[in-house]
Amino acid sequence: MPAPGENLRINSARLWDTLMDMAKIGPGVAGGNNRQTLTDADAEGRKLFQSWCEAAGMTMGVDEMGTMFAMRAGEDPKALPVYMGSHLDTQPTGGKYDGVLGVLGALECVRTMNDLGVKTKHPIVVVNWTNEEGTRFAPAMLASGVFAGVIEQDFAYGRKDAKGLRFGDELQRIGWKGDEKVGARKMHALFELHIEQGPILEAEGKEIGVVTHGQGLRWIECTLVGKGQHTGSTPMYLRRNAGRALARLTELVHEIAMQYQPNAVGAIGHIDVYPNSRNIIPEKIVFTVDFRSHVLETLEAMAEEFNATAPGLAAEVGVKFSSELSGFFDPPAFDETCVKAVRGAAERLGYSHMNIISGAGHDACWINRVAPTAMIMCPCVDGLSHNEAEEISPEWAAAGTDVLLHAVLETAEVVG
Repeated sequence: MPAPGENLRINSARLWDTLMDMAKIGPGVAGGNNRQTLTDADAEGRKLFQSWCEAAGMTMGVDEMGTMFAMRAGEDPKALPVYMGSHLDTQPTGGKYDGVLGVLGALECVRTMNDLGVKTKHPIVVVNWTNEEGTRFAPAMLASGVFAGVIEQDFAYGRKDAKGLRFGDELQRIGWKGDEKVGARKMHALFELHIEQGPILEAEGKEIGVVTHGQGLRWIECTLVGKGQHTGSTPMYLRRNAGRALARLTELVHEIAMQYQPNAVGAIGHIDVYPNSRNIIPEKIVFTVDFRSHVLETLEAMAEEFNATAPGLAAEVGVKFSSELSGFFDPPAFDETCVKAVRGAAERLGYSHMNIISGAGHDACWINRVAPTAMIMCPCVDGLSHNEAEEISPEWAAAGTDVLLHAVLETAEVVG
């Protein structure tokens, strides 16, 4: 089936207005958003998204993980749907575009199809995956992980936030626990549009990133146990300072990642210090190491070296170390046919483009295990994301959504 002509474009102004309307829900304190998963703000954003989908003639389904599936009917009832979307939940200090562009860009594609009377053989589904960020309930990409069969649903329901509230209970509380069995849906393909969350596209002057691979990830949750003592009256040589051990392990993570350049990154992100008092030596610290690489052997080697070296470095300063794997996925290679559709769309539309590897984890990384999948990226200013100052231009948003539209229409097969 031939691809749609290059004159077919989305309504850029309508897309931007929709992004700004969603940004009004769960506003942050510095211009971004705080719409964490399964909060009241998340529920409000879902309701608005549902109203938009229904106004566009789509029917809404919700599975037992709260993931939303809005379907536009195809001409062949036996044809598997083509999916597109991302997530609406944000970081506590998140931006207005991370994930949201992928969902609302997909909605805009359907609106454009409606405007132009475009019909497709395959149904088209816009999806909002639950708990992609993993901030309130770890791990990230929780619902798509259950959908792909790599995370148990009972495990997901039992995840607790910092206040001890369970994922399953909060999903029920906000009224978005659906009745569809998770993973029962079959997909012809899935496309996810996302901001890059890095500086490469902007630095290279490219409008479109054709994502060929994703980075794998290992999150290692670590606990350091020392002894809480008075900072003023405890001699230095008698201290068992968990903070000192953390400093050593922070440097260890950096050194390990540097050994595997240019195909690896690593850092310590989340840190909880107990009792977190200015005049008490840290007694206990819980922190998470984040290692990433698109080379599986590198990823495994980094995690193994850290777990082998860290206990000894902590013991040297009188601190006990323990760890467990709290999040993971192996590096995905996206489907060649879907990637070709993305690249071809960018070329037909005249957008500058380049191959890119996703540095962040995305729902598409899990879904890639059960369906042909590809990702499209657009630049973001200074590569800044997971920050309220996250910014993109209307032109970048439109370019990415145009490419999404064309790749989906080619895959869903235009008829009539």
